[in-house]
Amino acid sequence: MKLEGKSAIVTGGGGKGIGAATALLFARHGANVLINGTNEDRLVELVERGAEEGLDIKYVVADVSNEEDCIKTVDTAVSEFDGLDILFNNAGILVSGITHETDVETFRRIMDVNVVGTFMMSKYAVIEMLKKGSGCIVNNSSAGGLKGFPGLSSYTASKGAVSIFTKTMALDYADKGIRINAICPGGIWTPMMDRFMERAEDKVAAENYMKSFYPMDRLGEDSEIANAVLFLCDDKIKFMTGTMLSVDGGFIAK
Repeated sequence: MKLEGKSAIVTGGGGKGIGAATALLFARHGANVLINGTNEDRLVELVERGAEEGLDIKYVVADVSNEEDCIKTVDTAVSEFDGLDILFNNAGILVSGITHETDVETFRRIMDVNVVGTFMMSKYAVIEMLKKGSGCIVNNSSAGGLKGFPGLSSYTASKGAVSIFTKTMALDYADKGIRINAICPGGIWTPMMDRFMERAEDKVAAENYMKSFYPMDRLGEDSEIANAVLFLCDDKIKFMTGTMLSVDGGFIAK
């Protein structure tokens, strides 16, 4: 029960994937958890999955690229749980494409969700954490936010921004009791990865191509990322801030 009595927000927590796996794991470790997302059916699905385990997870329909929705999410958590201890900025979108084939609106949408959304959720979470003099934020960056990845120019640009934003925020609040770190997953089997594979003409070739980037010769599981996020939120490692924690099957090591 590493998070007993803590309150946490997980953005993009509905349905399946890293957000859902992390929300469930947080709740299993004693945290009061609020998830958000744009699809209410998926949010309800996750809440019901939690209820089957006796976990009480709450949700709010919200788009992290909308400032009012970010404020609503934080206000709801503070109201429900009498404060906020943890924010996992997980919500994100991926659209493949090289630079000259990517339209400007797609690029802007990726930035709005992945970067501006992370900024706004962090801004309003930090305001509450400063009142307590403590808090923990984990941003979902990517191995592609530390190293180039062909065919994903807009996505890696957004995740590179998240990585440096994490480091700078960590310095801003290092003496305020608020720790900010980033998780940097490699290729993970999530609904996002499934959609990426579905667009491929040859799905077997596409999977083998993705696996070729990772020395472990496989893609990761959402539970592996969830456990790494839990590690970053553990009060036993309070000296850890500004860290890019890669969980990537050896991708960055190459």
